[in-house]
Order: sequence, then structure tokens, then C-alpha cells
Amino acid sequence: MVEKLFNEVYDKFKLSFYRRMFQGLEEGETALTAIETFCVEVIAALNRPTIKEVTEFLDISQPNTAYKVSSLTRKGYIKKVPSTEDKRERFLELTEKYDKYDELKKLYVHIVMDRLKERLPKEDIDTLARILELMSTELMPEVTELIEKSKSKRNKS
Repeated sequence: MVEKLFNEVYDKFKLSFYRRMFQGLEEGETALTAIETFCVEVIAALNRPTIKEVTEFLDISQPNTAYKVSSLTRKGYIKKVPSTEDKRERFLELTEKYDKYDELKKLYVHIVMDRLKERLPKEDIDTLARILELMSTELMPEVTELIEKSKSKRNKS
């Protein structure tokens, strides 16, 4: 029962996001494809990754990643910033255009959380926060480890 409910909530957040994305994002040359949307989400989660780190995370070819990154750069969602230590290495940084997209993505989460705070006592909200933290930090090791691995590589260089 809990799993079914969790999937319902997850699906509703996704559907709300997809709907807002189609309503609110630009059309034409700067619109994101579904794959580009997923790619920019990975870049955001990895927090200033290199193309190599995105390639390793997604487990796809370097040319495929480079093509996606080039498209996202051309559309204005990310920029390539040279490393101060190794000029051959470039970090992928999000732009203000991405920030607008991210606000759109998080809008429904804010709405639902505000509704929860109005209807539930603070203790229940605190319990939910502890459950979500546990899920994020301990129960999703496959993804957490990949994100941390990417961040630790960057900190070593």
C-alpha cells in the first residue's frame, strides 16, 4: 500500500512538472527535448561536473554526451567554464535560464509542501523530513554514491 501511494505521489509530481514544462518553457530552437531535460537534470545534480563525469554517470559514449552538452550550451541552459588548474578541463555550470526552468520544476513541490504545513502538525512534518532524509542519504546508495564519486573527483583536482 505504501509503495503504491509513493508511486502515485511521485507520478503526480512528474506529471505536474511535465505539464508546466510544456506550458512554460520556450518553443522553437531553445526548447528542451526530453533527453536534454534529463541531461540538464543530471548536470544539476552532479553540481559543476565535467563532460567526462556526466559521461561516466550516464554510462553513455563521450561523443553522445558532448553532443548533448553542445546543444544545452547553444540553447543557453549551461555554460562551459575552464578550470583554473587545467585549461583543457571544462566544468559545466548552469545559467540563469536553467534557474528559471528549475523554479518551474520546483513550483508544485512548494505548493504541496505549503498545503502539508497547513494541514499537519509540525511533528508530522518533522517526521516526514526525517523519513525523506533517510531515503536520500541511506536508502538510495546507488545514486548517492555516483553523485558523491563525481564530487570527490572534482575536489581532488
